[in-house]
Amino acid sequence: MSIDLEDDIKTTPEEDSVSYYQAFKNLVPLLRPHHKSLLFCFALLMGTTVLSLWWPVLMKHALDVDIKNDDIHGLLVTVLLIAVSQGVTLVLQYIQRLKLEIIGQDIMVELKRRLFHHILSLDVSFYDKHPVGRLMARVESDTESLRLLFTNTVVLLLGDLILAAGVFAVMFYYSWRLTLILMAMLPALLILIYFYQRITTPYFLDLRKKMAEVTATLTEFLHGMSIIQIFHRGEYARSRLNEANRLKFRNDIVVHVGSGFFFNTVFLLQYVMIALVLYFGIKWSGQGIITVGVIGMFIILIWRAFDPIYRISEQLGNIQKAMTGAKRIFSLLANRERLPDAVHPVTWPRLSRGIAFEDVSFSYTGDGNFALRNATFEIPVGRRIALAGVTGGGKSTVISLLLRFYDPQRGRILVDGIDIREISLEELRRRFALVLQDIFLFPGDVRSNIALETDNFSDEMISEAARTVEADRFIKRLPEGYRTEVSEKGSNFSRGERQLLSFARALVVNPDVLILDEATSSVDPETERTIQSSLQRLMAGRTSLIIAHRLSTILDVDQILVIRRGEIIERGTHTDLILQNGYYSKLFHLQFKNRNGVLANVG
Repeated sequence: MSIDLEDDIKTTPEEDSVSYYQAFKNLVPLLRPHHKSLLFCFALLMGTTVLSLWWPVLMKHALDVDIKNDDIHGLLVTVLLIAVSQGVTLVLQYIQRLKLEIIGQDIMVELKRRLFHHILSLDVSFYDKHPVGRLMARVESDTESLRLLFTNTVVLLLGDLILAAGVFAVMFYYSWRLTLILMAMLPALLILIYFYQRITTPYFLDLRKKMAEVTATLTEFLHGMSIIQIFHRGEYARSRLNEANRLKFRNDIVVHVGSGFFFNTVFLLQYVMIALVLYFGIKWSGQGIITVGVIGMFIILIWRAFDPIYRISEQLGNIQKAMTGAKRIFSLLANRERLPDAVHPVTWPRLSRGIAFEDVSFSYTGDGNFALRNATFEIPVGRRIALAGVTGGGKSTVISLLLRFYDPQRGRILVDGIDIREISLEELRRRFALVLQDIFLFPGDVRSNIALETDNFSDEMISEAARTVEADRFIKRLPEGYRTEVSEKGSNFSRGERQLLSFARALVVNPDVLILDEATSSVDPETERTIQSSLQRLMAGRTSLIIAHRLSTILDVDQILVIRRGEIIERGTHTDLILQNGYYSKLFHLQFKNRNGVLANVG
């Protein structure tokens, strides 16, 4: 299991090609379907802001009128109005949060739908360059950041800005003199915020990365605990984890010291402002310039004004994180790594003559380092052809090119004399069934894993396919048969059982061409004997391409192509190649030895 160690705002050069402005512009269409709801939320925001500013004014009225005139009834009415305003504020805020949460969830679902649909449309070459963990982060983490942006950050930021403006407007209305004195403190506050962000942001970002490294280190060691204990590597694991924790601790201290200094200094400025209000307020109230109620109101408004300052400084990081997530999402959506499909596709009903590779050369990197070089061979219809050779020789590349996951740099691949680039990708791949060594079972039950969630196959067709490969025997023993739920990664089945399910999956589609890539190399000998007879029936009369390191699985094929370092160096039947005493013969004798005339696998 791998962990993506990137921090929350790190981007690749490809992602940097999308500017923050472009990312914001791409977000706007997502908001348009919700414009009425957003206007409603804005109206609620204005309402809560007005109510937040109203109760300090009511407090002023209580001090200047009710208490001054000993009007107990008037004071009770004022207190009741303050309580009602606070209660209404809470109700409006709840409705606003609920509405914004619905909007945010809708946007997140739509983004996930677009991302997943787009990712499915990209070529296999895209996945060679983009780790699964990074793609999962785009679909999960970045969309969640945007949801929080719409449901929490933006409304808080906008509300705080409106509230701050409203506070100063009310202050200015009731005493422009006191307001100007307080505004003289603003430059000091802005300078403090600027330097706090500038100094602590690099440490804060590095802290996120260090936290990811600690998590990754711990995860790796927990997954490999048996190896650590067997090889007595506990001290090494402890030292690695201690070092990762030490680096995280250092950054953690810097961030918290910086945050503590910032917020304590802001508190100090807040109390300085209150002291100024008290000093000048008492002085001017004696002169009849302002009232005691204005002084009390100003103190309350100062507390209200500083709430946005605290929240805004906290939300800046969330905004940057969300906008970086938007850049990464829209960079992914802008990716067009897909093979060009046939513009005017040729109809290809069924395989009737065979498959041909004509002087095919291919490089994954495009730099001349060919994984397959000048490959020329034919697979006649109904024949079984095997590819043999060591790992990395180019066998799997043949499959990738045949299924058109990639296009060759030179040469062409024909089916019934038609260049596969002239056939639509969907129609081409529908004619093949692929069985890999690494079997993936999807969430769902056994039936859906064989049918791959399509309605094209009846229960009888599915059970017939399972019977043919003898998977039906263990399926019937399951608690709910074909409706038994598959655990994560198929962990409730043995490796051999998962292999048999993959055979049934391949058989049920009735393919023209069957591709077995290491199809039995991960199966125990008893299970292999069970499925070999089924495979023979499965391949009978069916064009088959078999790839295996275990040469026992390809002894009776019609032709073996021996690939070494991307080139076909030998071809022929098993007997022919043994008699040639070449590279295949050496591979064969490395894997087998003759004991009393019986070949026994020792590989």
